[in-house]
Amino acid sequence: MEEQIQISDLMAQSGVGFGTSGARGLAKDMTDRVCYAYTAAFIQYLEEQKELNGKDVIALGGDLRASTDRIMKAAARAVVDRGCQIRCCGRLPSPALACYGLLKQIPTIMVTGSHIPEDRNGIKYTRKKGEILKQDEAGIRRQEVHIPPGLFDAKGMFVSEGPALVPDSQASDLYVERYLRLFPHNALKGKRIGVYQHSAVGRDLLVRILSGLGAEVTALGFSEEFVPVDTEAIRPEDVTAAKRWAEEYGFDAIVSTDGDSDRPLISDESGKWLRGDVAGILCAAFLGADAVATPVSCNSAVEKCGLFQKVYRTRIGSPYVIEGMEQALGDGFLRVMGYEANGGFLTASDIRSGGRMLTALPTRDAVIPIIAVLLLSVQKGKPVSRLILELPRRFTYSDRLKNFPAEISRARLNELITGEEVRDRAAIERVFGKYFGKAASIDATDGVRITFQNEEIVHLRPSGNAPEFRCYTEADTETRAMEMNRICLEIMATWR
Repeated sequence: MEEQIQISDLMAQSGVGFGTSGARGLAKDMTDRVCYAYTAAFIQYLEEQKELNGKDVIALGGDLRASTDRIMKAAARAVVDRGCQIRCCGRLPSPALACYGLLKQIPTIMVTGSHIPEDRNGIKYTRKKGEILKQDEAGIRRQEVHIPPGLFDAKGMFVSEGPALVPDSQASDLYVERYLRLFPHNALKGKRIGVYQHSAVGRDLLVRILSGLGAEVTALGFSEEFVPVDTEAIRPEDVTAAKRWAEEYGFDAIVSTDGDSDRPLISDESGKWLRGDVAGILCAAFLGADAVATPVSCNSAVEKCGLFQKVYRTRIGSPYVIEGMEQALGDGFLRVMGYEANGGFLTASDIRSGGRMLTALPTRDAVIPIIAVLLLSVQKGKPVSRLILELPRRFTYSDRLKNFPAEISRARLNELITGEEVRDRAAIERVFGKYFGKAASIDATDGVRITFQNEEIVHLRPSGNAPEFRCYTEADTETRAMEMNRICLEIMATWR
């Protein structure tokens, strides 16, 4: 008998729901049935929006997690069963697949858990015009899909094999060519760059790109096992490794990405990792942005530097940054870009350089900020560490409490705020005033962001992708920002 599934109900039952970017959950909860149903709902929504017809093509890719292959097969089965054709692009960066979809004007499905631990995974969907936004997520959630009888066993796994997936490299090759076409082949000649590969799906492509631009590249830290590199909460072992590699090899910089290679890590010549929001400012300046969209969690140096005509502050998550960029375009700005605290960089406008053009890519990308920071170093004849000194002296730091249930963190914040309003300023000052003084302003756009009278900032927010409680702090010195973060995490730990 045919099964009818209401997607909103399935999300509640399975624990696999939409986070800040796509559907995420424990890999064991992402059964074939769940992934099949979500993908069928995505296709059904596109059909409802008159974006798919008959035998249209949908591109599929994934990261290097152990669970990715199975989930890709479940998604592919849904695509074929809905009458569409599957184009398997293999294991490749999320922005490479999204870029391919924009170029070919086809939807894409990326199986990735990004930076979160390997026991979790996710699916990120894009429409022909780019990432699905929050209204699209709502449209997918309200779908009711019909599942053919006998497809799954009692555990929600397929009872028979689905379509064979034969990957091709076209999407990956086009992504590499995207950057090699824009910049001269010797643009990075003389630069010694280390590429920390770990288990990043774009590790080999990044070596190809930087080598293709003339850099002397050394691959480092290759891992067969998945490594959950979070560019907003860098692991102590990665801090230590970067400094060791810098001393051993004499690099001009070390670069890397997270698991699905849409968020960059960039170090200076000493192996000190840059904050993602600092790299974002440098990249936007190098590319000549006149308007920038960035989440409320990002460093306030973006306003203080005076390099941009307007800064649009948004909620956290690439869909909100995209909405901010769209607002900037609507306001008449011509060179619009965005970035996040994790370093992911988005372009809403085409970029022209030396008679060449880089088409807009309104999704998180790790490659363009890496190239931009390195080329800015070449252009100014200064090491990466000196580029940072040219910006206003504001320092951010972020960390998180792991295994912190979202419902508890939200409940704690709801004691301080309600919706986008402050519930009780005195309550906030009772918690933090002893350490940071009186609050000058409180922003409840996304979590709670408190600016104190001494211009120090504390921002608390539950993660949208994992059971983690994140804390962002900002101060005039790096040491103070780190100390503030330690104090906040100690306070938050008592809220469990």
